[in-house]
Amino acid sequence: MILQTKEMRSRMKIFAIGDLHLSSDGLKPMDIYGGQWINHTERLEKKWRSLVGENDLVIIPGDISWALKRQDAEEDLAWVARLPGKKVLIKGNHDLWWTSVTKLNQMHESLFFLQNTCYMAGTTAICGSRGWVCPGDTDFTKQDEKIYKRELGRLRLSLEAAVDTGASEIIGALHFPPANDKYEDSGFTALFEEYGVKLVVYGHLHGPEAHLRGIQGMRNGVEYRLVSCDHLSCCPLLISGRGIGGAK
Repeated sequence: MILQTKEMRSRMKIFAIGDLHLSSDGLKPMDIYGGQWINHTERLEKKWRSLVGENDLVIIPGDISWALKRQDAEEDLAWVARLPGKKVLIKGNHDLWWTSVTKLNQMHESLFFLQNTCYMAGTTAICGSRGWVCPGDTDFTKQDEKIYKRELGRLRLSLEAAVDTGASEIIGALHFPPANDKYEDSGFTALFEEYGVKLVVYGHLHGPEAHLRGIQGMRNGVEYRLVSCDHLSCCPLLISGRGIGGAK
């Protein structure tokens, strides 16, 4: 983990953008989906470099690379690593290459793969898990229950790590939406409220119709933001413009 000086923390900004869906080998080009996916990597890099500084932090909540194995994802991960800033990555449902988090965290100094713990940016903790389809969702099946409960456990471990570290504030990150498509409360929303999280970012949803299925705005004191790449027009979203642990 990169050690941050007080001066670096005072100038840090936090951004979020998920669902990069990189395919350096060209086996899964996103252009075929049209719209915001046309030349999306080139557009993303240009906007990223214009906004994000070397001392900033970017949360990437899942679906980073289409690769199936870790060695096949290395080129995509190296591309992300070369972009400015520290990146905190969450596993998505398509990140099948994501195996040992210990080995992943040895790959690039600028990448932190978050699983069952938190990442501390000054006194702000980044906490999260992959998440899953929530009960009551149109797509929820009996087989989803086990995974849903497992991801709740992983999120609690992450939030507990933040408490143990003495975090003054927590930013939550999931790949899946934290509520079902009816915007009903879930175990995820309950955990965020229990631990006093003020902001949660998530991805997974693509296309104008799907974007509407995700909870957004304020809910019981928590703000929810959809940050999938196409929803943000390939532009990282500034979610904290203040110095971490300092005043605006």
